[in-house]
Amino acid sequence: MKILSALQIREADRYTIQREPIAPEALMERAARAFTEWFAGKFPGEHPVKIFCGIGNNGGDGLAIARLLYEKKYRVEVFIARCSPTPSEDFLLNEQRLKKLPVKVADINAGNTFPEIKANEIVMDGLFGSGLNRPVEGFTADLITHLNRSSGIKVAIDIPSGLYADAHSDSIKFKADYTLTFELPKLSFFFPENFPYVGEFVVKSIGLHPEFLNKAETAHYYVTDDVAGKMVVPRKKFDHKGTYGHALLISGSYGKMGAALLCAEACLRAGAGLVSAHVPRCGYQIMQSSLPEAMVSTDKQEEIISAIPDLSGYQAIGIGPGIGKHARTSAALHQLITSTEIPLVVDADALNIFSENKIWLNELPKHSILTPHPKEFERLFGTSANDYARLELQKEASRLYNSIIVLKRAHTVITAPDGNACFNSTGNPGMATGGSGDVLTGIITGLLSQGYSPLNSAILGVYLHGLAGDIAAESWSQQSMLASDIAHHLGNAFKRILS
Repeated sequence: MKILSALQIREADRYTIQREPIAPEALMERAARAFTEWFAGKFPGEHPVKIFCGIGNNGGDGLAIARLLYEKKYRVEVFIARCSPTPSEDFLLNEQRLKKLPVKVADINAGNTFPEIKANEIVMDGLFGSGLNRPVEGFTADLITHLNRSSGIKVAIDIPSGLYADAHSDSIKFKADYTLTFELPKLSFFFPENFPYVGEFVVKSIGLHPEFLNKAETAHYYVTDDVAGKMVVPRKKFDHKGTYGHALLISGSYGKMGAALLCAEACLRAGAGLVSAHVPRCGYQIMQSSLPEAMVSTDKQEEIISAIPDLSGYQAIGIGPGIGKHARTSAALHQLITSTEIPLVVDADALNIFSENKIWLNELPKHSILTPHPKEFERLFGTSANDYARLELQKEASRLYNSIIVLKRAHTVITAPDGNACFNSTGNPGMATGGSGDVLTGIITGLLSQGYSPLNSAILGVYLHGLAGDIAAESWSQQSMLASDIAHHLGNAFKRILS
């Protein structure tokens, strides 16, 4: 799914109006009905609803929604913040329509007392839409502050007021618990800094013209079920283990053999035909007894990785889980990156070694996949003023080092050397547990060994990892799930996207 800018969405509106054709007010009605159907399914009718509208098209949406909710027997009140002398035509039209119904409508001006909001009431925000490009000030800023202090459920129409669709915003912003957005998600929804304002977001189509959406150019994408399902390569009757490649995982050290086990099991469950784990000597018995499906080679050292094995015959190589940062291990990592042209999957301690030897990044095989969490990312590439700046830094690092970078967090973002960024849709906070990243490394390496491209291995691997985590949370709860539960539910994740 594409993520388009606010300007592109407005152009899509115009294109739809001209080419469908459809009247502007009918397109707004379509949006209002999509919102109302979702809202009625989410919230029972016993909740009174207070809708706060500006006088632009977002306010027009709010007025149309008020009318439709009234028709569904909701108790609705509307409050209009007249913060400009020039209301939009669609706002005026929906204001006239609403006046025909016995819905309470009141104006809010600078001198007014703001309405009381009770705990059982739902607050709906239709003050400012995605066209906002300046900070909210004056009495509307005071109004948003008042709404944020209320204890009622808060819902935003299309985008929380004060939040920019495509850029960092220091403005006061409406703190939504839920945001229903139209047609496509906004870029701002995917950043941690905006979660307190966006809350849980839902996307509903309003039938914008597919010709425009298909042709629209963007560098930002949202990975959903249909996208992930199409990426999976079906298996053929006469395929064999050699068809699906041989993966090498360089992992583990004394006291951290669990990381090697998690990584190897995930690699196998991702579909690799053969998996070999290169581990320190202390890990031999652990690997052989705990995961008989994996082959094992051992380092000369008892407790650390000090050298790399013969690399011939491998289609994919992952390194990092549990290896530590011993000087000999660092030397082995440098030996690896200068000994192969195979794209590597680099995680955990291998990333930490790179952060202390940043010049080595220039020697990475092209299209290698780096999987840092936010702190590892900062150690590698530096800090950023905000999440938008961090995304640009990530894109630039992908370009500079000709690598795929997977920044792990909610809505994990994957950047490619061409400047494109893909945001993931799966996963949950229960995955914030030790070993989860080791599982991801195994999954991506397993896909890479089967012949998936580095970019597709990263995108599909991240999606399956998150989906397996979601399925695990259904069984164990977010509080109790373990990283091994993610690996164990990987098969169910495959079945779900292929069903």
